[in-house]
Amino acid sequence: MCFTLQKERTMKFNRTTLLGDLKTQVNAATGKVHDFKQLTTEKLNFKKSPESWSILECIEHLNLYGDFYLPEIERQILAAPKSPMAETFKSGWLGNYFANSMLPKDGKVNKMKTFKKMNPANSQLPLTTIDRFLKQQEHLLTLLRLAETVDLTKTTTGITLTSLLRFRLGDTFRFFINHIERHVLQAERVLQ
Repeated sequence: MCFTLQKERTMKFNRTTLLGDLKTQVNAATGKVHDFKQLTTEKLNFKKSPESWSILECIEHLNLYGDFYLPEIERQILAAPKSPMAETFKSGWLGNYFANSMLPKDGKVNKMKTFKKMNPANSQLPLTTIDRFLKQQEHLLTLLRLAETVDLTKTTTGITLTSLLRFRLGDTFRFFINHIERHVLQAERVLQ
C-alpha cells in the first residue's frame, strides 16, 4: 500500500460534543439501514455491475469491520483507567487523516481498495445481514456511552491496517463511524 501523508494540524474536539455527534451519525445510519429491511432479497442483492457491490454486500462489509473494531474498542475501554479526563480530545495526525479519508466528498463516495478478507463481493447474502448490522450498531452506541468514562486521547486501539499502529480511541470511533456512513451512502446509491 503506497500513499502520501501530509502532516495536518492536530484537530481538537470537545469530548462531549464529539461523542454526541458520533451517536447522531450512528443513529442516522441505523435508521437508513433499518429501512432496507422493507426491500426484497432480490433488490438487496442487486448489483449495477459485476464488480460493484449490492446493498447487502455493503452492509456485510461493515459487519466484517464491526467484527474487528467492536471487540477491540470494548477491550480498550474496559482496560482504560477510570480517572478524570480532559474535556478536549486531541486527534492524532494519522488518525485524523484516516477518519477524514472515509468521509464522502461532495456527497460522493470515492473508490478505495479493501482488504480481501473484508471484501464480500460476489456473495448472495440473506436478510439476516441487516439484523447483524443493527445489533452491531446497538453495541456501538453502548460503547460510545462507555467511552464517556475514559480519556479519548490517552486510550488507544489496534487497527485493521497493521498491528504496528494504534489510533487514539476518539480517532478510532471517528474512522469506524465515518466508514459506516460511507458505505450506507454507497448502499443507498444502489437503489438509485
